[in-house]
Amino acid sequence: MVALSQTEVTELLVAWSKGDKAALDRLIPLVYQELKRIARYHMRRERAGHTLQTSALANEAYMRLIDYDRMSWQGRAHFFAVAAQAMRRILVDHARKRNFAKRGAGPLKVSLDEAASLADEKAADMVALDDALKSLATIDPRKSEVVELRYFGGLSIGETAEVLGVSTATVERDWSTARIWLHREISTQEAL
Repeated sequence: MVALSQTEVTELLVAWSKGDKAALDRLIPLVYQELKRIARYHMRRERAGHTLQTSALANEAYMRLIDYDRMSWQGRAHFFAVAAQAMRRILVDHARKRNFAKRGAGPLKVSLDEAASLADEKAADMVALDDALKSLATIDPRKSEVVELRYFGGLSIGETAEVLGVSTATVERDWSTARIWLHREISTQEAL
């Protein structure tokens, strides 16, 4: 990938927001490798034998991002945060469909019983995390955003602070508190 400064990416994003399609054409090849890196980050957390490939996840996120042509991009970190959120939604939708199929909408093909069990647990974990994040967002939207940016986006503390317009100390506190809250919420859901 061509080394590209944050300023250059931001300039292309702003131009794209203003309707410059040529800016999008120049931007995508430059950021695609980062989209694939984020997709790999997500896929490493998924079950073995996941039917969604890294490239497919990056491409699907790309297709969703180009629909955001009226988005007022704040910069590189904002763009990748939105990309990470799009990937999270894709994976959650995929997990929900898988859970639906498991309940009788179609046959589930697996080679090992353990693999099927692990796959079902991973899909359930993704859905449980999504449900818990939605609950957290109703209580404290910023903490939910911090989790999305850090966990799903792979953004650093500093990048997350930049996107949210808060200090790094605030992000560190929110990250710590949110992780504890989510763990407790998911544990409570599993106990039911």
